[in-house]
Amino acid sequence: MTAFTPLAGTAARRRVVLMRHGHVSYYDPAGQPLNPKTAPLTDEGRAQVRAAAEALRDVPFGRIVCSGLPRTRETAEIVADGRGLAVEDDPGFLEIRAGRYRLIPKEERTAAYLYGFDGAHLPGARFAGGDVIAEVRARVVAALERWLAEPDWTHLLLAAHDGVNRLLLSWACGAGLSAVGSFDQDYAAFSVLDFDVEEGRVTRRILKAVNVTPGNLSKVGRHETGMEQVFRPLLALD
Repeated sequence: MTAFTPLAGTAARRRVVLMRHGHVSYYDPAGQPLNPKTAPLTDEGRAQVRAAAEALRDVPFGRIVCSGLPRTRETAEIVADGRGLAVEDDPGFLEIRAGRYRLIPKEERTAAYLYGFDGAHLPGARFAGGDVIAEVRARVVAALERWLAEPDWTHLLLAAHDGVNRLLLSWACGAGLSAVGSFDQDYAAFSVLDFDVEEGRVTRRILKAVNVTPGNLSKVGRHETGMEQVFRPLLALD
């Protein structure tokens, strides 16, 4: 017996919808960086999330979780609207952090910030001189496994971040850290992951959909990665 109602036609399967927050402006009108911890969604970001929420309208979520930062909480609250569910914060899903910008040699900044996950599999690899990528992967996977061991839900929404979602997707597909750089995450995109969970232990991981953007399914005009969008304005300040 499972401690939850399995997805129809399965013995022990439950579903996680993994979502990135909507568009955020990380820079002020003069182009100077803002504190990312407090940055809210923009009007564009709210529209993106509403489109995703409409696409997810028929998903019977039992839990709705976010990292706790304003941009993920607002994203989760838009999806939760009208469902009678409280959004739950879990700091285990907080975004990976870069290091001190000026401590990275200028000629290395593009690789460190825009493509900082390409070498994620290398021993001791850090994201842009900050957090050790493997340690953040261990943190976010442990957080997800805790939720997967929780009873009484079949569908869960997790509103998190670009780096966090990349790490979870690369773990879920079984490729590990070598795949982190390949899992781009657009604003307000969602992925659908199924997990077979027996006696609180994940026995199977299945990717059903990845990086779905309901407002632009064919990705017309979306040529930059999430990291390029976020960090190119920072590099332009040099």
